[in-house]
Amino acid sequence: MKNYLAIDIGASSGRHIIGNVRDGKISLEEVYRFDNGQIRKGGHDCWDIEKLVESVKAGIEAAMAKGPVDSIGIDTWGVDFVLLDADGNLVSDAVAYRDARTAGADAEIESQVLSFADLYSRAGIQKTSFNTIYQLWALKKEHPEQLEKAASFLMVPEYLNYRLTGNIVHEYTDSSTTSLLDAAKKDWDWDLIDRLGLPRRIFGKLEMPGATVGEYKGVKVVLPAMHDTGSAYLAVPARDDKAVYLSSGTWSLLGVENESPITTPESCAANFTNEGGAWGRYRFLKNIMGLWMIQSIRRELNGVSYVEGKGAEATATALAALADYEKGRKYSFNDLEMAARAADSYLVTVDVNSQRFLNPASMIGEVMSAAGEEGLAPKTVGEVMQCVYKSLAECYASAIANLSELTGKTYTSVNIVGGGSQDKYLNALTAEATGLEVFAGPVEGTAIGNLIVQMIAGGEFADLAEARKAIVR
Repeated sequence: MKNYLAIDIGASSGRHIIGNVRDGKISLEEVYRFDNGQIRKGGHDCWDIEKLVESVKAGIEAAMAKGPVDSIGIDTWGVDFVLLDADGNLVSDAVAYRDARTAGADAEIESQVLSFADLYSRAGIQKTSFNTIYQLWALKKEHPEQLEKAASFLMVPEYLNYRLTGNIVHEYTDSSTTSLLDAAKKDWDWDLIDRLGLPRRIFGKLEMPGATVGEYKGVKVVLPAMHDTGSAYLAVPARDDKAVYLSSGTWSLLGVENESPITTPESCAANFTNEGGAWGRYRFLKNIMGLWMIQSIRRELNGVSYVEGKGAEATATALAALADYEKGRKYSFNDLEMAARAADSYLVTVDVNSQRFLNPASMIGEVMSAAGEEGLAPKTVGEVMQCVYKSLAECYASAIANLSELTGKTYTSVNIVGGGSQDKYLNALTAEATGLEVFAGPVEGTAIGNLIVQMIAGGEFADLAEARKAIVR
C-alpha cells in the first residue's frame, strides 16, 4: 500500500495529512499541524517564510516517522510570491496579500497600461486589490532593485518545493491567480508582461499538476493543484453538473468547473474569476471574504493578533463596546455559533465583499461600524456573529444567482467542502438563503484534492472521475 503526503497550508494554519487507498476508499491521517501567521518586516505585513519552510520539513519528518512515504505534494493560498537571484537566494520578502502596498496600483495600471476590461478579457481573473499583478507593480515602484537582481519569480508553494528539492518548477493553477496568464492559452501573457515593464526572464515554463518536481530525502515531490482552491474543487463529490461548489475556509470560493474560460463583459461586471484547474479545466467562481471574518473576530475576542503588534488599540475599543464580552474567556468557534443562534432576531446585514473587511485594524469594530451605517450597530457578541453569518449566506445566494445568469444554467444543490462545511448553522442559513439542497463535506477537501493528483500520478486511480467515486465511498 502506497502512502501519499499532502501538505495543505492556509492563511492561519497548515497540516500534513497522509493518505492511502484501502479497498477502493481514500483513508486519511493527520500527522502534523502548525500555525501560520505574519510578521512586520520592511514596513509590510509578511509571511514568516523561513518558519514556513521549517514547519513543512518538521511535518515531513513526522510523517516519515509513521512509515514510508511515496510522494509529497504542497498546496497553499494563491497570489503571493518571492523573488530569487541567480544563486537561488531570496531578494524579496514574502509580502502578504492583505498588506496595503497595492493601494492605488489598479488605477495606475488602468491609466498607464491597459483598462481592467482589457485585462479581464485576457486573463479572466477577477479584480481584487491583492492580485499579483498589483503586487508586482507596487514592488517595481518601491524596490526596483529587487526586480533588477531577480532571476526567478516563485509563488509561495513553488518556493517551498525549491527549498525541499533545489529545483525551480512553476505550476499552472497557482500561476493562474497572478492575472499574468493568457487564460485561453494557459501560458504567460508575454505582451502584458512587457507592457508592465516586468523582466521576462523571471517567469519560467509552466507545468501541469501531476508533474514531478524532484526528491526530498529520497521521496518524490509532485505538483498537486498547488492553489488550494484548485485542490479543493477536485474533492467535490458532486452528483451532477447542476451542483455549485463552495470551498469554505478563510475565503469562500463559490462556483463551478468549466472546460473553457468565460471572459465576457457581463462576467467582468459581476467580477467572477477563471482560475486554472487541474488537467486544464477552469474554476469559474466568486471570491467571497469568507470565514476570515469569523476567524478574525475569534482572534480578537481571545486576545490574539494576526500580525504581530497590529490593531491592539482598535480591538480594545471594539471589545469595550460589546455589552457581553467576557475578558479572559477563550471563545471557541462553537461558542460563536451558539451566540449567533441566540441572536437570530438581529436582522442587519453588511456587504461582506467590501474592501473594509480585507484587513481592518479590528474586524469586530468594522462589522459594528458597517452595520451601524445600515441602521443598527450590534451590541453583543451574538449580534456581531449573527450579522456576519446572515451576510455570508446572503452573499452566497446572490453569487449563485449571478452564476446562473452568466452560465445559463439552473443549479439545484450546493456542495460545501473545507473546514466551513462543519458549521451547521452557516450551512442551514445557506440552504435557507439559496433555496437549494446543501451537501457538506469532505472537511479536508483541499488535502484530499492534493492527494488525488498524487494518487493518479501514482497509478491508484485512472482519472478524476474514478477518484471522486472513492471520496463518496
